[in-house]
Amino acid sequence: MSTPDARGSGTFDIVGLGPVTRLGFGAMRITGPGIWGEPADRGQAIEVVRRAVELGVDFIDTADAYGPHVSEEILAEALHPYGGTRIATKIGNVRTGPGEWHQVGRTAYLRQAMELILRRLRVERIDLLQLHRIDPQTPVEAQFEALAAFQAEGKVAALGLSEVSVAEIELASQYFTVATVQNRYNLTDRKSEDVLNHCTAHGIGFIPWAPISAGALAEPGGVVAEVAEQLGATPSQVALAWLLRRSPAILPIPGTSSVDHLEENIGAASLVLSDELQERIADAA
Repeated sequence: MSTPDARGSGTFDIVGLGPVTRLGFGAMRITGPGIWGEPADRGQAIEVVRRAVELGVDFIDTADAYGPHVSEEILAEALHPYGGTRIATKIGNVRTGPGEWHQVGRTAYLRQAMELILRRLRVERIDLLQLHRIDPQTPVEAQFEALAAFQAEGKVAALGLSEVSVAEIELASQYFTVATVQNRYNLTDRKSEDVLNHCTAHGIGFIPWAPISAGALAEPGGVVAEVAEQLGATPSQVALAWLLRRSPAILPIPGTSSVDHLEENIGAASLVLSDELQERIADAA
């Protein structure tokens, strides 16, 4: 078997950031179980991150809430000064314990979070900063104004949003150029279809989180499993290949804490689905 290479997925030009390889890496799972605390083996987490870059990944997504802070610290330890690897991170969704999430969009808090990310990543400018969630208790305009200010100060190259509607993207666009949107999207959860279509039409990178979820489709007898067997691939690779073909704006970020699983995921970059297979999988889902 040839060595997998993420660059086979092509590139997407993120506004304000430049071209990145479309098959990226999500750094949520390099932290402890349930994205809480330190990983059981920090050395292994560093090995996974470095191997991803060796395999052509140049776009890594994380958040200050993962650990919290642990994922960003591991990325800095593994990759600083990063070279051509772009690090995307997120603020505004605070983790206080397993299963405990709180949206905090107050201007002073967002600024503090941004400044601490600069310190943890050991950079003077964040490549891509995304609002992890909109805080319903804080005027949304104030949250967007804060992000725009960070960019105007030169502390952020590009700005994005997460778990938003088309209307919220359009509102944010009055304050800054929305470079990316990160919503849950996969074969069995396509509630954000309208958001994906909007992003595709407007040149906004669409980062689907939980990209591999295929449910029963990946089980024996399911269409994804059948297609995988036909192509000599794995169900995970088929699910990722389907996303890559679904839209040129899609930037999947499958995450893992295993080098073997990482290499399996990257193998999706070389998997080509025919029109018939693409439609068959979509219809079944």
